[in-house]
Amino acid sequence: MTKQPALFFLLVPLVWVTGNVVWQQAWRRLAQLGLALVVSLLVFYPWYRTNWLLILTSSKRATIDSAIAEGTPSFFSIDAWTLYLRNLPGMVSLPLLVVPLLGLVFFWRRSRVSSYRLGSTDYSPKPQEYRQRAYAESQQALGWLLVFLVSSYVLSNLNPNKDDRYVAPYLPVLSVILAYGLTLLPKSWRLLHWGSVALAGFLMIANLFPVFVGSGAAYRQYPTLNYPYQGAEFPHAQVVAEVVKTAPYLRSTIGVLPSTAAVNQHNINYYGLLQNFQVFGRQVGTRKSHLEQDQRSLPWFLTKTGDQGSIRAQNVQTAIVQSVEQGTDFQLHKTWSLPDRSTLKLYRRSVPLIEVQEIGGQESGVRSQESENTNLQSPISNLQSPPSSPLQLDEITVPTRTPPGKPIPVTYRWSGTWESLQSGLVILTWQKQGEPAAKGTNRWFHDHGIGMGELYLAVPGQATKPSRFRVIERMAMLAPADAVPGTYALKATYLDRRTGTATTIATPPITLQIDPEAIAIPAPELDLVTQFRIMANTMPQGIKALDQIFDRVARINQYDPIQDYVPQAQRAMEYRLQQEPRSRQFAYGLALATVLRRQVDPAIAAMQRVTQLDLKNPSAYAYLAFVNLYDFRPQAAQLALDNALKLNPSLPEVHALSGIAALMQGNLVRAWHEAQTYQKTQPGSR
Repeated sequence: MTKQPALFFLLVPLVWVTGNVVWQQAWRRLAQLGLALVVSLLVFYPWYRTNWLLILTSSKRATIDSAIAEGTPSFFSIDAWTLYLRNLPGMVSLPLLVVPLLGLVFFWRRSRVSSYRLGSTDYSPKPQEYRQRAYAESQQALGWLLVFLVSSYVLSNLNPNKDDRYVAPYLPVLSVILAYGLTLLPKSWRLLHWGSVALAGFLMIANLFPVFVGSGAAYRQYPTLNYPYQGAEFPHAQVVAEVVKTAPYLRSTIGVLPSTAAVNQHNINYYGLLQNFQVFGRQVGTRKSHLEQDQRSLPWFLTKTGDQGSIRAQNVQTAIVQSVEQGTDFQLHKTWSLPDRSTLKLYRRSVPLIEVQEIGGQESGVRSQESENTNLQSPISNLQSPPSSPLQLDEITVPTRTPPGKPIPVTYRWSGTWESLQSGLVILTWQKQGEPAAKGTNRWFHDHGIGMGELYLAVPGQATKPSRFRVIERMAMLAPADAVPGTYALKATYLDRRTGTATTIATPPITLQIDPEAIAIPAPELDLVTQFRIMANTMPQGIKALDQIFDRVARINQYDPIQDYVPQAQRAMEYRLQQEPRSRQFAYGLALATVLRRQVDPAIAAMQRVTQLDLKNPSAYAYLAFVNLYDFRPQAAQLALDNALKLNPSLPEVHALSGIAALMQGNLVRAWHEAQTYQKTQPGSR
């Protein structure tokens, strides 16, 4: 019931049953039907309540857009309405379709002479009437099954996107009808009975395994047959095992660049999930506008020689493959030979963005590389925190000078117990020295989960694991473009995500000079929480910012498959709002985080705070109205929309939301009026 197409198969039968029991005044059966509906509502209503907007917004893409992309016949053509009928022999097999239909023809001819009426009060019928009653009951049963089958066929054809899998739910009912048809053949035709059963068994096995002579001919007749693969083993499990072996303490995402039937993001992700959900596979390199960010954001890439499969933007995919294989950011980690004689290649980032070390292990060679760069300050050990503390900031590496508005490379080295690192969220403020902290131009933030939340939950060898670990983060932060020139130092707070307790962290005596004349130093991609915060800062712009926000969200969700960056940002914004309850920046950030997590009540509360802090912005009230409409609160939404209309009556989106709110309240007149106003306020309308 959580799939909307279920209505194609259940709508007409449910209406039929309801009408029938009401007509017969069978109130007990009607009560049973109502109870069944209530029980099913308990199952699917919470899901629909949370995902109804996703269902509505994805319907066009899943139907019309997919039908156009896949070349489905036009909705108004005969080919479209007969497609499933023409494909039926391939779905059922022609012999098992024709023979039972022959039995149903025999039944129809015999039943034509029956005049027995169901519901008769004669309880001592003659022998001939027994046969007539049996025919009548069978007719009623077959009629009921045909109602389900025919209505399912007709309603399924209303979906412009045609595929045999969409009508699979009516195949069990069809099989019941066909099985019954076999029993209706004359007894003298027993050979045909057993022959059909034997043929069914033969076809079943032949469709599962190519073990019979003539399998090639069967494949030529039904080229969609997919036999189990029986060739040499593909190395998917080995790829995942190699990633886990190399980065045992991290949750890793592999950018899968080919998309063939054998090597694609789905089967790599499948084997990664089998590894206790430690490795994920995601397809990237499909959009030119995302090419650079894709390459800079992932720790692993998988490429292959030969056929690349179904790639939409072949030139974009070729560009990222060449960049990974020929550039210096990645190094070839391991290769495997595939059964099709191509080569599978696993690339790892040359300098890992996140690295976990057991205390006392070998230090990374990157430390000397960072120290050799004359534009970077040498790491300074933090001697202020005792080694016994749960977590401490050991070292920071930053440039000595940097211009504002450009990404700034920074390396943090944290150490502590595994539990404190894994659940740790650090609240980092780079503050201009000698000035108060409540100005946006004399500070910037770099809040994030330690290891960007990628520390894996289950540490290998927990019984013998070290008591302390070091986490190295090679990241980039962003000073605002209007940052006041001067010297900035770091203030840090440790926030335990499990308990919510906050502890001040001693920081090394490192400072950073913001100088508009300085030359920007190449930096990694901004971390996901920083990217999120930048997106949230554009929310006051209203509808024109939302397209970019959700385009970026769709992109960075590929880099963090469990979207842990959102709860990181949410907890950070909650903490900062406790310190500065009048900050619009933090309020918008918290609101966006709660919306992305689909937490309805917290989202409404966060949007109410936004309207209190951004009183003169109609978009703030539109956001509040939207989350109320999402939770089916049209009256509360209308109050917010009325405020928005007072501030700016020419915003089309406000009139659209107001029309929806009126429609949900049953006010058809206002809904129609708002729809007309929406059309008039559209850009370019006269």
